[in-house]
Amino acid sequence: MEDDTQEEVLAQLKEKRLGGWGILQLTAGTGLAVYAMWAGVLMPGFRRVPLKLQVPYMPASKRQVGNVMSLLKGRAGGFADLGSGDGRLVLEASRQGFSPAVGYELNPWLLRLARFYAWRAGRYERVSYRREDLWKVDLSGYKNISVFLAPSVLTLLQEKLLAELPEDALIVAGRFPFPNWTPCRIEGEGVDRAWAYHIEVLRKQNQFKDIKSTEHAR
Repeated sequence: MEDDTQEEVLAQLKEKRLGGWGILQLTAGTGLAVYAMWAGVLMPGFRRVPLKLQVPYMPASKRQVGNVMSLLKGRAGGFADLGSGDGRLVLEASRQGFSPAVGYELNPWLLRLARFYAWRAGRYERVSYRREDLWKVDLSGYKNISVFLAPSVLTLLQEKLLAELPEDALIVAGRFPFPNWTPCRIEGEGVDRAWAYHIEVLRKQNQFKDIKSTEHAR
């Protein structure tokens, strides 16, 4: 079922027209030719990043942002966007009252773009964009997480989220669902779809699976 969803989303992404501004943002996301040369040749360690962990940048649409916020409606506390791109989700989360509102992004060009947007919106002091490896970030202080990442990355991220997030945390995935998890809510259609997951429910499901596996092994 998850494979069908992923294929459907990928097909829609290919058909979707980005327009001039979208192309400009994608250019910023790729870092232009100069950044590509710097990242691939001069930046130590970049070439050692496994291919399955390299996530291409595509800006979230207004509808995608709206779907994420709909799933987070009525919640409060800290918000973190993993792979925050140009920071639009973090900015909207801040507008909705989430604090702290933090984005984690490795691309320095996108970090500059995100900080510019925050400054332009008058919220520069209310949001934070950090150039940190999300695999090394301690997520235990966040009750609300958003991720717009590739399926291969989501599979690896599951274990970290289960281990670190507080019991009342909610995770929202955009574009692609977590491959091995059952969402508690879904908002939107097609490429704009978002999936919500309660960490408490996921842990109970994992415990149940572990018990079943132990019984089966006997």
